[in-house]
Amino acid sequence: MNAPALSSVDLHCHSTASDGLRTPAELVAYAAERRLTVIGLCDHDSTNGVAEAVDTGARLGVEVIPGVELSSEIEGLQAHILGYFIDPASESLQGEFAWMNATRQARIQLICANLNAAGIPIDTADVLALSDGGTVGRPHVARVLVANGYAESVSDAFTRYLTRGKPGYAHSEKITPEGAIAAIERAGGVAVLAHPWSTKNPRAAVERLAPVGLTGVECYYGEYEPPVQRDLVSLAHAFGLLTTGGSDYHGEGVKTVDLGGVLVPPETVDRLRTAANAVRAQSGMAQV
Repeated sequence: MNAPALSSVDLHCHSTASDGLRTPAELVAYAAERRLTVIGLCDHDSTNGVAEAVDTGARLGVEVIPGVELSSEIEGLQAHILGYFIDPASESLQGEFAWMNATRQARIQLICANLNAAGIPIDTADVLALSDGGTVGRPHVARVLVANGYAESVSDAFTRYLTRGKPGYAHSEKITPEGAIAAIERAGGVAVLAHPWSTKNPRAAVERLAPVGLTGVECYYGEYEPPVQRDLVSLAHAFGLLTTGGSDYHGEGVKTVDLGGVLVPPETVDRLRTAANAVRAQSGMAQV
């Protein structure tokens, strides 16, 4: 039996539009079951699941914030940038997605070739089939490796084969963090640094990105212990940034924290909305 949700708000979750295991409708239904009132749907480099999630949320009493998670990198800084209250149909953002997904497809081909060369047979078609037309990524490769008996779990597959320096790793071209922030702002949204410790140096990342439009820091991340969360809150406050949070829920067995499993202050939603409306006012977009 799943533990009760700790929060009514979860601002970081994924659906089958990228590498989650639940369809957008199933994800929202699960949120309602868990008694959440607000979720942020932040699929990787895709907003294809937003309309379905918003419609389901309207029926079930769950507000779905249109969001996205962009993978970015420059000069050794790898950062995932979350966008909230974006216009999911933004032509500018859709253009970025087209380029990003082309690079993702190329990377999957390289990963599979590397694994085959290392004596770990894997069929690219099986990986693409799991993505079912959504944004494809390493988690799909990991799931095939598990299914083929080469790893015990998705996390085990990453540890053995898919991280930097491992047999299946392949580099891919990514948007810069500054470019990700600009793309989110053009879509009427606000940018937040996801799981900051994945950058290896959260302070350096915030120092670089705060002056170019970063609005918040994901302090209440599902896998961070309270002392780490408090340190990140202090960092965000030092730069005048909002504090956000979420579970990074992908589905059962993918992450250690369930949907709604990290305490996110409910006032976070209104603060993000206010910040997004300020961005939208500058470009004459409708308020959210």
